[in-house]
Amino acid sequence: MRLADLTWPQVAGEVGPAVLAVPLGSTEQHGPHLPHSVDTDIAVALCEGLADRRPDVVVAPPLPFGASGEHAGFPGTLSIGTEALTHVLVELARSATDTFRRVLFVSGHGGNGEGLRAAVTQLRAEGRDVRFFEPRWTGDAHAGRAETSLMLHLDPRRVRLELAEPGNSAPLPEILPLLRAQGIRAASANGILGNPVGASAEEGRALLARLTDDLVAFVERTSDDVAAIATTSSDATAEGVAS
Repeated sequence: MRLADLTWPQVAGEVGPAVLAVPLGSTEQHGPHLPHSVDTDIAVALCEGLADRRPDVVVAPPLPFGASGEHAGFPGTLSIGTEALTHVLVELARSATDTFRRVLFVSGHGGNGEGLRAAVTQLRAEGRDVRFFEPRWTGDAHAGRAETSLMLHLDPRRVRLELAEPGNSAPLPEILPLLRAQGIRAASANGILGNPVGASAEEGRALLARLTDDLVAFVERTSDDVAAIATTSSDATAEGVAS
């Protein structure tokens, strides 16, 4: 169920001791062929998939802004930075834990990782049951085959496949120093790290199913573990710096 669709009496009377899944994304460039909402769309799809399989999960409205400073220089990118993101997540979870027994941040943007970890560490030190999950996949770091396939599955009308083209396909460790020092624009003129050519909706469907399985397994694994802090990080460690 979605929190945005519920009234407060419904939350009070029907939701019970639920988990609030908060989709955390970004508003940032994803090459000339993908919309700015890719990371948010993926996070929302994962949370909704989790809720479909667990009746104790309520999906919050997504937070579509994150730490995307590495994408500065590409028109349309909106970033609130790591410090502001940390503060927002801390205050959001403090409020949410007045109602929900657990808050689960599901982040589709690896650049949010530093702020996300700082927030969860602080919140858990306060005794709040707050976790986070970041999907893992191998392959292209940003706006490449994986994300293009996911979007072809989720919302093909918003994919301009005719504009898909290779970007910088060098292994991420090779270009990471440049990305950290000067941002993605210095490493890839079109904003792509990888090659989206060959992406397909079927590939995206299969990947989303696998990522949803990972999320469900994570929630089940940690459901009785009140001491652990989730440190599931991107294999899109690609996404970790680039997305």
